[in-house]
Amino acid sequence: MIFAAVLAGGIGSRMGSTDKPKQFLQIGEKPIIVHTVEQFCINDKFEKIIVLCPEQWIPYTRDLFRKYLGSAGEKVTVIAGGSVRNETIMRAIEYIRENHGLDENTILLTHDAVRPFVTLRIIEDNISAAMKYGVCDTVIPAVDTLVETGDGKFITDIPERSRFYHGQTPQTFRALRFMELYGSLSDEEKAILTDAAKVFIMKGEKVYMVRGETFNIKVTYPYDLQLAETLLEGDR
Repeated sequence: MIFAAVLAGGIGSRMGSTDKPKQFLQIGEKPIIVHTVEQFCINDKFEKIIVLCPEQWIPYTRDLFRKYLGSAGEKVTVIAGGSVRNETIMRAIEYIRENHGLDENTILLTHDAVRPFVTLRIIEDNISAAMKYGVCDTVIPAVDTLVETGDGKFITDIPERSRFYHGQTPQTFRALRFMELYGSLSDEEKAILTDAAKVFIMKGEKVYMVRGETFNIKVTYPYDLQLAETLLEGDR
């Protein structure tokens, strides 16, 4: 079975003064999170689309999906996320285990709620790669020169750019394997995690790269909101 987990646990503090988390801000005629979830609703490979958000926003999120998704939202369920990203993913896996069963072939695609321009091609490539390799991450090549610093003041190295990529989402993997690896980490190891793919890398497993898109942006800052509006206008 194949599941999607749309991670909407953030509060959007970097967006500035807003009265709601950034995933609920509007672009075009719909909230960002609705644009994102729609991309998964049109794919019939998913058994369930699990949206994880702050507990106090669950009723609001369910109301949004009833309003905008209609019958297309029948495969969507909304549950509470965790305090950090990988705890949120673990809650999605627990939901799958309790409601659908979990085995070594269960695939979980995880995606940021604030990346509304994910494409069908990216989603399909993630599913295919996870089924073949066990785990994959969506990336695009680094375009700008990268610099490294040890103290935040002086450059210590300028690495060869061709070796580096920018990570995006989705990140997709066998759910049972993620649960096993994450459970084996120490508290210190968990504290330095920023995404799911690093769990596999820290345990010596290879992570396959899926080609992303430059427009698969993450809406984080006010400028990103303006860019998202422009990208949306370009699709019309």
